[in-house]
Amino acid sequence: MSRIGRMPIDIPTGATVTLNEGNSVTVQGPKGTLAKTFDSAMNIEIEGNQVTVTRPNDLKRNRSLHGLTRTLISNMVTGVTQGYTKELEINGVGYRAQKQGKKLVLSLGYSHPVEMEDPDGISTTVEGNKIIVAGINKEHVGQFAAEIRFKRPPEPYKGKGIKYVNEVIRRKEGKTGKK
Repeated sequence: MSRIGRMPIDIPTGATVTLNEGNSVTVQGPKGTLAKTFDSAMNIEIEGNQVTVTRPNDLKRNRSLHGLTRTLISNMVTGVTQGYTKELEINGVGYRAQKQGKKLVLSLGYSHPVEMEDPDGISTTVEGNKIIVAGINKEHVGQFAAEIRFKRPPEPYKGKGIKYVNEVIRRKEGKTGKK
């Protein structure tokens, strides 16, 4: 039995989980609503204030879907109650970020400023040299943070670029003079 898949998901107060036909799960909470359709092989049941996911048999496909389904539903519940955030940090002389309405304008040493529009359901804020990406869908928050980081990934010699706050950059030694 999957260690993660067999754990029940507690539904906090203020959140509601509804199971529709075709294994479609809708989660509503104070921050918003998320809906997702899961594989028909998984048995999703709502009992009181808990959601349980079971699998019909031990086929390899069902075993791999068991923990995944449970984790995705858990992430939906967490998203609509607490939300998700990713923090990015900009390092480098002249590198900066600023907000212009729903646009994130990045000055990253290119000949032009890089403009990125906030997708639906995601908000970005700039605090000094930090960019905070927030939203209720964990997948979308992580994807948009990765797209921002891709505009100027950190380089290993001086550490210049955009990196996650908790990311560790492997530094390399620079050139050495001839003796």
